[in-house]
Amino acid sequence: MTVIVGLEHKGCVYIGGDSAGVAGMQMNIREDKKVFETGEYIIGCTTSFRMIDLLKYKLHVNKQEDYVDDIRFMATTFIDSVIECFAQNGFGKRSDNDGYEGGSFLVGYRGKLYSIADDFQVGISAHKYNAVGCGAEIAKGAMFACKIADPVKRINVALEAASTFSAGVRPPFHVVMQRAGE
Repeated sequence: MTVIVGLEHKGCVYIGGDSAGVAGMQMNIREDKKVFETGEYIIGCTTSFRMIDLLKYKLHVNKQEDYVDDIRFMATTFIDSVIECFAQNGFGKRSDNDGYEGGSFLVGYRGKLYSIADDFQVGISAHKYNAVGCGAEIAKGAMFACKIADPVKRINVALEAASTFSAGVRPPFHVVMQRAGE
């Protein structure tokens, strides 16, 4: 239960998220944030606060080789590192088709926004924005309809919309930004 919203804008990536921690019918507003910077990445997570801790504090990714393009790097080296981190720390599970499942999150890397699905597929939205979590469809609709030039304000509108119409999304909202090449 959550919403994470990401946007590419003028060479930067912005990712915003809410603060709800939901378990069944219980909700707790969390001080620990679902969006953060780590190394060369900004990340916004759904699924589990344990997953957030692993990505924030334990993930180690080898540097990208000069001859490897960004999407190939994300779909191989980055994802392989995420899977290894999860497996070594007891997070995730075997899927029905003998694969491995983790959780959903957004990643900003070198000016691009990537979505990572439960089965570790890496996606890039043609719309230059995306969202994950229980409020994702509401947030994507708001991003589509809202053409505010300021990217932080636009993401906050999407977060507010999701908070208004999804029981699993609550403020306060947090937004992180990464410039291409940082």
